[in-house]
This record gives sequence, structure tokens and C-alpha cells, in this order.
Amino acid sequence: MYAAVLPLLTVIARLLQAEHFTCMCVRLEKEDIPSHSLLCSPARPRQVCFMKASTDQWCKERVIQCEQNTASVTQRMYDISSEVRGQLSTVDVLRSEVKVQMDSVSTRVDRVERELEYLENKIPAQSNIEIEEALLEQQVNDARVEQLKKKAKLRLENDCNTALSAVKSLKIVKKAGDSSGSWFRDPSKGSAKVYFLSGFRNNTLLEYVSVKSFTQGSQLAKVFQLPFYWQGTGHIVYNGFLYYHKADTPNQILKVHLSNGTVTDSMLIPGAGRLPSYSLNPNTYLDLAVDELGLWVIHADAEYGGNLVITKLDKDSLAVEYTWDTLCRSRDAEGAFLMCGTLYVVYNSHYGGRSTVQCLYDIHDSIHSEESPVLFFPKRYTSHSSLHYHPKDKQLYAWDDGYQTIYKLETHAKDPVTAASG
Repeated sequence: MYAAVLPLLTVIARLLQAEHFTCMCVRLEKEDIPSHSLLCSPARPRQVCFMKASTDQWCKERVIQCEQNTASVTQRMYDISSEVRGQLSTVDVLRSEVKVQMDSVSTRVDRVERELEYLENKIPAQSNIEIEEALLEQQVNDARVEQLKKKAKLRLENDCNTALSAVKSLKIVKKAGDSSGSWFRDPSKGSAKVYFLSGFRNNTLLEYVSVKSFTQGSQLAKVFQLPFYWQGTGHIVYNGFLYYHKADTPNQILKVHLSNGTVTDSMLIPGAGRLPSYSLNPNTYLDLAVDELGLWVIHADAEYGGNLVITKLDKDSLAVEYTWDTLCRSRDAEGAFLMCGTLYVVYNSHYGGRSTVQCLYDIHDSIHSEESPVLFFPKRYTSHSSLHYHPKDKQLYAWDDGYQTIYKLETHAKDPVTAASG
């Protein structure tokens, strides 16, 4: 439709230039010009000649003016023609773009139709959805039953009804290493070895054959260079394996075989690594412990208001056996330990003072924190960077501001009536 405009404009321009539009003088009436002054020629019917000079001059001026007007109109028509041609070129470009977009939209519509058809085929029928929901509910119930079985099995396989009565005498064994660190005995049966880890970030472990050897320094320590640095002071050696928090990771535990120094296993503790286990020991995020029931890890979880969470681990595979959320807060805590499945949390002040056990959590629900008295440590106003319970000799191995100390614990049997009801 636009192509028809160009010939029309061209015809108009040519007509303006044709002789048909040649300016001519207007014939004057006879009464306006004397008859003897007219020289009319029958051969030129479209022209009028005037004898008077003034009339001839006036006619020439009109001719010049007409030629000028014709040239102006011609130029204007040429400019309009050029502009129209430019607009037509733009229209062609836009038409091409619209065509491309329409093709793209058509492709997308086809794709959406195919996807809708695919989804229609994939969406199960309502009966199938009901069956899957019932199956999911059954699986959840089975998982709960399995967890309860594990908990019951843990109680049956480990007949442990010992509870803490008091923290008795204090023995300062030695002063060595940094102000923070960890030392303990391997609780494995028949082992008397002592392990010494100074600082909250290092990779050098010292092994002594006994507490006496560590105290007197009668024998040189065996030095282990670990494959990775540790983080915090919550390490433990159990059955010849070192379990520790790998440095520069939020929640990874490594298991290292001390006989050859190789990492035999590792695992991640869910929910750990965002808060320190104890606010008074800000470098410890995972605190590993051993009691009569086996291997544990203690950490604080921000999703539970910063309260402590205890997780039972399989010492061989590091698999999680069960996890308990406690009501014991990590704020103002300096350490904790487990005895027969009961968590005892030790609190202090930021300036150092007399440590106290103010909160406990029993996985068997046989003793309760609100019914238990506050237990005071012997009168020594300082702070602990680590506390490790030894289930065989019922002692706490503590790192007390650079002093390696031992606390003797006094225990009693749990109330059998309460324990049976738990």
C-alpha cells in the first residue's frame, strides 16, 4: 500500500514542471486597454501581448514570481517525497522486527503448550495423591517408632543409673601450655594414656603413658602431627582414635587413627557451628565427650534459643544415633560433661569465679534439673576452658587457666522408682 504513494508524488512533481503550468499573463478586457495598443496574434490563443512598457514589465514580474513559486513547491514536494521514503524504510524495519517478535511469541506459545501437556500427563490422579500422603504418613510414623526403639535399646544395653552428687576434692597436677587447652585420659578399657593438646588451634598432640609420667616428666612424650588443625578445646581420644573439630569448618568432626595418623572418617553435625557451645569459651563450637554410654557431641543451636543440644554418635561409623534438645542455656556456660546419659552444664562469670552445675538433662528422664540442687566446685575462683569426664575413675580432667587439674566426683544411684517411670 505504501508503494503506491511514490508514483503519485512523482506525477505531481512532473505536472508542476510541465508547460501546462507555465505562467501566463491574464487577458485584459478591451475596455481596459485601447484597441490600437493591442497586438493580438490568432496563432497564440494562450498569450496576451501588451504594447505598453508598463504592462510588459508587470507581466515579466509575474512570470518571475510564478517561476519562484513553482521552484519552491517543487522543492517542497521533493522534501516530502524524501521524508515519505525515509518513513517507509522505517516502517519496513519495524515490520521485520514485529515479524521476528511474532515468530518468537509463537515459538514460546508452542513450548508452553507442550509443557502444559507434559504436566497434565505427569500430575497424578487424586487417588494417587491420597495414597502417597498415606504412605508418607506411615513412613514418618515408622521413623518415630525406630527412634524410640533406638532410645529404648540405648537404655537396655547400658544399665547405668549413676548420678552426680557433688564435685569433691581438687588436685592440681601441673601447669603447662597455653591458658586454654585440653587434657584427658583415654577411657578405653585397660588404657592409662594421657593426651595433652595446648591452645584452641593447633595440630600437635602429645601422648604420655600415664598421669604420673605427665606430671613428673620422667619420660618424653610421643608427638603426633595431625593432618589438620583442630578448633576449640572439645577433643577426645577413645579406643586409640582422636575425635576433634576440624579448624576452619563450622561443624565437621574428624576421626584420626593415632597409630598411623590418618583420617579414617568424618561427619557434619546438623545445626552446629553458628554459636559457641559455651559463651565463656567462644572458640569451642563442638565439644566431644565420652561417658558410660559411649561417644557424644555437645553444641549450641541458634534455632533453639541458643540452648545446648546433645547428639549420640556411633564411635565406629560416626553415624548419628539420636539427638536431644535440652533446656540448658549456653549463655554464661564454660563447659559440660555427660555421666550415664545425663548432661551436666557448668556455669561461671565472665570475670572468673566459683564454677557451679546449675542445669542438667537426663536422656532417660529419670532426674530433672528443677529438682536437683546447685552443685558447687571446690573454692577456686577461676575458669575452665575444658572439662572431660572419665567414666572408669569417676573424675573430671579440667584445664584451669593453664593449670591441669583433676576433680574427684561423688556419685549416687538414681532413684529406681523415678528411673522406672521415665
